[in-house]
Amino acid sequence: MSKSTITGRKLLDEVKDQLLDSDALHLANKIQWRHLKGISKDSSDLYPIAMVGKGPPVLLIHGFDSSFLEFRRLVPLLSNTYQLIIPDLFGFGFCPRHANAEYGPESLVNHLNKVLELLPKDSPIGIIGASMGGSLAMEIARRNPKKINRLLLLSPAGLTGKPRPVPKPFDALGVWFLSQKPVRKSLCNQAFANPRNSVGPPEEQIASLHLGVDGWSMSLAAFARSGGLANCGTPLPSQPVEVIWGANDRILKKRERDKAMALLPKSFEELKECGHLPHLDKPEFVAAKWSRK
Repeated sequence: MSKSTITGRKLLDEVKDQLLDSDALHLANKIQWRHLKGISKDSSDLYPIAMVGKGPPVLLIHGFDSSFLEFRRLVPLLSNTYQLIIPDLFGFGFCPRHANAEYGPESLVNHLNKVLELLPKDSPIGIIGASMGGSLAMEIARRNPKKINRLLLLSPAGLTGKPRPVPKPFDALGVWFLSQKPVRKSLCNQAFANPRNSVGPPEEQIASLHLGVDGWSMSLAAFARSGGLANCGTPLPSQPVEVIWGANDRILKKRERDKAMALLPKSFEELKECGHLPHLDKPEFVAAKWSRK
């Protein structure tokens, strides 16, 4: 079968038993393929959502060009006391892609709102959002003030600034660049505080696994043309918001972080020996932070 015909579901089914990270394999086995009203084109158009644990519901939102597997180290620490709902973002991860779909920020928000509709209406929902997922968490909270009760943002990206649409043909050029193995490896290394000790074949595998999904380059280029997420930090949502930053974050520029922290000066913590992914570098700290109410 050619690469162009591989759906996210087929790819994940084929490779999950080859995952080198045992936590990733456990999480991959928790995937449910769900029909989302208003999103799915037909009954066979299903979207991946990992459902793990029991207790108060928590929506986990991953970052740019990633997947639900990003939360593999946090899940075992929270699933005994919380129900974790971990979707792949629309147009990312192992989701279906359609050539005529819109892949801008509004589509991502609409998709997450449909995921929320699957959950009990009478149960308050918390959100943990990482990187770009932090900006999406803020927008979801503003639109669902009665449904969402608290937020934890992990190195949030896109809280300030302006959208920067990438015109053709530079959108496709950028996607091609991101697809190159040396670039994937470099970005993976940059995301961790101490890549020499933290990054190996399991991390590199997970960082690039979803690139084999049909439509990956198309949806990523469309998202780039949309300008991505920006200026999502204001107005502040009514819910409590906490932020964790990695002191060794090499993905977000210091200027961007300083502007974002100025929005929430009383509610952030900076972790030493932690990079752009606190939920991977310091999952125990993140889990303890969430469990303290």
